[in-house]
Amino acid sequence: MKKVYTLCMPHIGSRVLLGMKKTSLGVGRWNGFGGKVEDGETVEAAARREVTEEIGIEAGRMEKLGVLDFKILDANMELEIHVFKAHDFSGEPVETMEMRPQWFNAAEIPFEAMWSGDKYWFPLFLGGKKFRGRFLYQNDSKLLENELAEVAEI
Repeated sequence: MKKVYTLCMPHIGSRVLLGMKKTSLGVGRWNGFGGKVEDGETVEAAARREVTEEIGIEAGRMEKLGVLDFKILDANMELEIHVFKAHDFSGEPVETMEMRPQWFNAAEIPFEAMWSGDKYWFPLFLGGKKFRGRFLYQNDSKLLENELAEVAEI
């Protein structure tokens, strides 16, 4: 059964805020902030909640840019991930038990220390383009297949 997740990254000017994942799936990788959508919660509400829980800020204006389907064979896991860009936020990012936030220049995103499929969709995210994609992983590090398309609407 597919689980619905969110992913949100503040992208302000030429800088993007990512977090070093400290626990569970994706540990040791830079990623956006997000997690599972709870029962009765909208994907946007979940994205806002997760950003606050993971780095202590409140997202302001958010824009949904993508939907990514991840299938991880070894973990028997299927995820539908709704990707948001936060255009502004309030508060100061802080490290939590789950994430260590760090700003990156958009031209210097650390793809070598991220999910291997991120290098395909992240340029669309940075360009403010809408996209849909599908990524098949053998485990949480080996990408077997991917499809990605820029779309007019999500």
